[in-house]
Order: sequence, then C-alpha cells, then structure tokens
Amino acid sequence: MSVATKTAADPRLQSGPWLERWEPEDEAFWAAGGSRLAWRTLTITTANLLLAFVIWFLVSALVVRLPALGFQLTTGQLFWLAAMPGLAGGTLRLVHMFLTPIYGTRSVVGWSTLSLLLPAIGWFFAVQNPETPFVILMGLAFLAGLGGGNFSSFMPSTSLFFPKRLQGTALAIQAGIGNFGVSVVQFVTPWIITVSLFGGATFLGKAQVLTKNGVETPVYMQNATAVFIPFILIFGLSALAFLKSVPVKANIREQMDIFRSHHTWAMTSLYMMTFGAFAGLAGTFPLLIAKCYGGLENAPDPLAYAFLGPLVGSALRVVGGPISDKFGGARVTQVAGIGMVVCAALVPMFTTPESMEQFPLFVFAMLGLFAFSGVGNASTFKQMPMIFPPRQAGGVIGFTAAIAAYGPFVFGMMFAAAFAAFGNPNVVFYGLAVFFAFNVVLNWWMYARRNAATPC
Repeated sequence: MSVATKTAADPRLQSGPWLERWEPEDEAFWAAGGSRLAWRTLTITTANLLLAFVIWFLVSALVVRLPALGFQLTTGQLFWLAAMPGLAGGTLRLVHMFLTPIYGTRSVVGWSTLSLLLPAIGWFFAVQNPETPFVILMGLAFLAGLGGGNFSSFMPSTSLFFPKRLQGTALAIQAGIGNFGVSVVQFVTPWIITVSLFGGATFLGKAQVLTKNGVETPVYMQNATAVFIPFILIFGLSALAFLKSVPVKANIREQMDIFRSHHTWAMTSLYMMTFGAFAGLAGTFPLLIAKCYGGLENAPDPLAYAFLGPLVGSALRVVGGPISDKFGGARVTQVAGIGMVVCAALVPMFTTPESMEQFPLFVFAMLGLFAFSGVGNASTFKQMPMIFPPRQAGGVIGFTAAIAAYGPFVFGMMFAAAFAAFGNPNVVFYGLAVFFAFNVVLNWWMYARRNAATPC
C-alpha cells in the first residue's frame, strides 16, 4: 500500500487542521481509524462543553449569595442577573450555529473556550466588591453567556463526526456530560467559597463577610470562579492542539436553507419544551427555592438542593441517547413530553407552603421536570439527524439549541413578573403545562404516530 493510499484510508494520518476525507458511514473507513478519531474528538469537545456550562450557569450559583455579602439588589434585579446569561447565550448561539462549517472544529472549540476567561476573571473581581454597580454586574452576566453560545457550534460538529446509527448516543453523551456543568458549579460553589485556597495566600483576594440570620461567616466568593480558570486554559489549548476539522464547508448564505423546512420550526418548538425548560429551570431553581421557602423556619439552603435538578436531567440525557437509538427519538420524546405536562401541573401545589413539610414534595415535582426534560433533550437530538442530511442536521441542531438557550432569560423574566404580580410562580407553571401539551400533540402528529409522514 502506498503512503498516499494509507493516508486516505486512515483519517488519523491525515495532516493539517482540516481532514481531507471524512466518511463515517463507510464501515471500512470507520474501522480504519475514523471511529477512534471521532471518539477522541468527542472526549475533548465534551470536556470543553462541560466547562462552558459551568461558566454559563456561574451567575445562578453566585446570585443567591450576593445580598448576604452586602450587595443592595432587589428581587427583580436578582432575577435579571440570573436571566441575562440566557439572553446572551441564545443570541450568541445564533452566531455559533454558522461557525463550524466556516472555521472548523479545532478553531471554534479552542478559541471559544479561551474566551470564557473574560467572565471568569470579571466575576473574580466583582464579587469581592459589594459596591460594584448593577450595570457592571449585568455586563458580566452577559459575558457568562459566552459559555451558553458554545453549544451551537460544538454539537453540530459532533453530529458530523459520527454515523447516523451512533449520533443519538454521541450527542447525548456530549450534551449530557456538558449539562453536568450546571450541577458542578452549583454543587462546588457552596463549599469552595468556605476555604482559603493556597494555604491562606492573599493574591487571590481577602475574605468577605456573609451575613445570614444575623450570623456572620467569612467566605471567599472569588474562589467560585478562580478554581475554573486553570481548566479554561488547559482545555482550550488542548482543543487547539489535538482537534481536527471535518471537510464539510458552507458559507452563511448556503446554511440558510434550513429555514425553508417546516421540520426546522417543529423541532425548535420541541427542543424549547425540553432544553428550554431544562436550562430555564436550572438557572432559576435556586431563586425559586429561596423565594418559595426562604421565609419559613429552618429554611433550606437553595444551593444544597438546586444542583440536584441539573444533575438528574444531565444523567438522564446521557441514558436517553442509547434508548432513543434503540426505540426511536419520536417515541421517547412523546413519553418525555407527557411526563413534563404532569410534573408542571404538580409543582404549583407546593409553591405556597405553610411549613417545610411540603418542601420534599416540591423538590420531587421539580426533579420530575428535570428528569423528563433530560430524556427529551436526548431524544430530540436523535430526531434531527434522522430528518435532515448531515450538513443541514448540524445547522438545525445549532439553531434549535440557540432558541432554546433563551430559556434562562425567558424563565427568569416570567418568574420575576409572576412574583411581582401574584407573589408566587404558579401562573408560569400552568402556562408551561399548556405549552408542553401542545408539543406532545405536535410530536405525535408529525413524527410519533403510526402513519406519520416523517417517522423518526
């Protein structure tokens, strides 16, 4: 075998940042090295995506602590801070959805990850000064949305690397583990802020005083961002060093053809139901706990429970991928949608409590929403590559993810308005139940029923 023939047969031996050939549906090509390169790419991009979600939801972990640190913020301002990364993430995803076919996986993943240094370093300094103006905090919350934007370039890239029979599994693994970033930042923050890193060295800043129920506690709030900065550098540079790009190129005008398909809009609505709800509730769950149960005796610490929702949803997204590959994405989406309708209708029963006895039921209903949304996140991503050809599937994945990424912003605004008008979030959950029911009918008619025109 000549050197040229061997290079063409084994993608691992192709030189340069762009692969000369990529044919994952060709079993011989896949066995000759395509599989190994695809899974290596998945590993690197997934690690970077997890870090992106950490930064995207960083504000949700910080905002519940700011008032106790002396920041003079109203309830509306707190919800605005929690919502702003969602507004930024959705908007930036509309840009990211076009990037991979233009600049390639290596450049997009590497430089996007390194851009996370901006919000990480910014929040490192901001949380140490209670006099930081609200407009500066809002700007930093917007920059946190850089992490949210990454999803719409990372995921379409992954869909190009795998054959259709494995795309449900691969996309679920990447998105599911990436979603764990929400739980990571919400779980790590409460304990990492209680210790002085590097043996009391002051170059990371001095302790602040957190006041709760009249009790003062020294904390190092800047640790919540400082601990992730080295990982941003390592993961971003690793992507630039080790990733390759698939030779599927298209300019922006060529990628606009996805908007002529009614399936694009149907899948956008379905993904709004699943990931829109997951992201929106993940970003607001800590504040919901604080506002619904914070006034009761022995009130819970929001961050002691809020991380469980994203954790459950992320784990079931990973599990939902192989299940969707086996049974079909549309069927799994149907079950997930029905479960979300039921759970959304249950939550309002426990949002105006008289005692802490109702708190476990509130958490259980919320975890049900997260669980079914996680399964639906995986199944909808199985549906898209089955409906569209590879290049269009990547674009649709990017666009639907962009619209659904507005979830934290939309949910934050809806909850802020609901609490201002009614003193509770119930009207939002009733509205969600209606929206979820609409999507169940839509999915059944277009994809899940026996004689559907496009079964997937």
